Amino acid sequence: MKILVVSGMEGVENCAAALSKLLGLACESAQGRKAAVSALKRSEYAAIVVDESIIDLDASGSDLIWENAGLAIPVQVNFALSGVERLAREIRMALNRRERERALAHQAAAAAIESELKSTVAGLLLHSQLALQDREISAPLAEKLRVVADLAGNLRQQLSSAGSQPRT
Repeated sequence: MKILVVSGMEGVENCAAALSKLLGLACESAQGRKAAVSALKRSEYAAIVVDESIIDLDASGSDLIWENAGLAIPVQVNFALSGVERLAREIRMALNRRERERALAHQAAAAAIESELKSTVAGLLLHSQLALQDREISAPLAEKLRVVADLAGNLRQQLSSAGSQPRT
């Protein structure tokens, strides 16, 4: 996991080095918008920290940074007013927020898949049981339908028991 620190101020390399020590993460620096876009095209970052002065001076140019950021969490900070400790706190909060959002999205996706599976299994079970009630079906077909109904019933029980267990 890497962080990209973008500023037009001299000493941005020192800031990136200090952040790297505080966060325990690799931090790279980019002196301005062009260097930032170039770095974003070369590598992927967990977060991109941009000095607000760059955004204020070149709003349309800074849009290129955001367009090339990929999945990096954007963090806008005024470097002139913020110390390295505050920057580190802001980055930690942004990364923690991203992890919480990722976990919630994962839970929502799992719940949606589980719901879809339960619905499909219920449909299989219902239709196989309805087909078994038809008196005109042959004995071999009836046996196959019983197997399908049993399998669907077993799967339904497995899904129900898995859904009742707490998720971690």
